[in-house]
Amino acid sequence: MTDGAAPPASLTFDSPTRALVRLAARIAGGSEQDVRDGLREVSSAGTPDGWVEELVLQSYLFCGFPRALNAAREWRRTPRQGQGQGAGRGAGAWDRDYDRWQAEGEATCAKVYGRFYSKLRQNIVALHPELDAWMIVEGYGKVLSRPALDLGRRELCIVAACVASGQDRQLHSHLHGARNVGVADDVIGASLDALEGTVNPAVLARAVALWAKVRAQ
Repeated sequence: MTDGAAPPASLTFDSPTRALVRLAARIAGGSEQDVRDGLREVSSAGTPDGWVEELVLQSYLFCGFPRALNAAREWRRTPRQGQGQGAGRGAGAWDRDYDRWQAEGEATCAKVYGRFYSKLRQNIVALHPELDAWMIVEGYGKVLSRPALDLGRRELCIVAACVASGQDRQLHSHLHGARNVGVADDVIGASLDALEGTVNPAVLARAVALWAKVRAQ
């Protein structure tokens, strides 16, 4: 049972999705060689360029700019490059699109957090009002509401990044979040299993144990 969000069309944990999730973990916790290996894997699996592009872009939210920039550099060096996806709207889009990003961010964040959404907003405002605004407008609006990658796969990639970086508190939230946006439990479990060989075994075991607790709730 999810925390109140209506499930979308079923997300299948196919080879392109598996490779994307493994790449997310490599960007978050691996070396540049690990990222190169992950990019070869998504190429072999036939993962759409647009998915890879979106993963690289959203990585700065969960891994920081240094790792996102390194991932983007390696992505641009591949034969595929995703050049058709590379054009952006530039800094001027911030003023132009702020209200839309805020509205989309609130809607997307509410889907991810379900019945805990209001409590989340209260908690983040208490930490700092600017963090709340940035989370909604930039994180959930400008980045995670982009249409080129569905929210279910975004959440699986966020889960993978949290596992690889050892962020258990955020991992707990996004395991729930994946369920809330309609990702089936067996798909979430398969995405964790797919991280074998990309993250420290002890770290992965801790994540699997946390997932068992989430499933039991």
